[in-house]
Amino acid sequence: MIDLHSHILPGVDDGARNLSESINMAKRAVEQGIHTIVATPHHLNNRYENPKQTIIDRVKELNKALVEEKIDLNVLPGQETRINGEMVQGYEKDEILPIDNTQYVLVEFSSSHVPRYTEKLFYDLQTKGLIPIIVHPERNQEIIDRPDVLYKLVEKGALTQVTAASVCGDFGKKIKNFSLQLIEANLTHFIASDAHNTSNRTFKMREAFDIVQAKYGNDLVYLFQENAELVIEGSHVYKEEPERIKKKRFFNIF
Repeated sequence: MIDLHSHILPGVDDGARNLSESINMAKRAVEQGIHTIVATPHHLNNRYENPKQTIIDRVKELNKALVEEKIDLNVLPGQETRINGEMVQGYEKDEILPIDNTQYVLVEFSSSHVPRYTEKLFYDLQTKGLIPIIVHPERNQEIIDRPDVLYKLVEKGALTQVTAASVCGDFGKKIKNFSLQLIEANLTHFIASDAHNTSNRTFKMREAFDIVQAKYGNDLVYLFQENAELVIEGSHVYKEEPERIKKKRFFNIF
């Protein structure tokens, strides 16, 4: 299993605080059946700056430590960049790091809204050969309230990644139900952990795929898992035609 989104690098953001915690996270990942994990520290989210070369250097150090600890986990470099109007310039300055230097770049929205310039920015990123992957859209309030915002971005070529813990209900029933709606409407293409530690923000990948398998069958599990492999290869991922999520309407009965 491949995990495309984690905060396993030590001491760079709100994930693993030190190497010992990174090692513990690596052990937990292997227990989940994960053999490859992408380290995606926060970048430009008002608290942290982790430019490309810094992440690459830290990933090399962590992989060396894992070999010494005899932990069979391969860490790849990535980055979770908070959306901003300068992303194209950041990429041109070699500060933005797509997943393992492929064309896929993780983009984070705030928890409350989607900037008005998003569609234009995503178009500009795609003209540079990049494919934006929107991380945890199920936890964005504007997308929950107005799912057509996400539909339009996906329709125009963006991909999305739902968090395993969201599927499992760790962020509440509302977010779990919305995550399943995104899956049913073909509005998400990956499930990843977004793991920060081994306590309250851990992997939950196996549990999430068990839920998907029970509800939708093996084919969808294979699709999500194969898409993660295709990202690492820099190949085209599988995409079903996206559908609009119909908001439920409630009528007063007189």
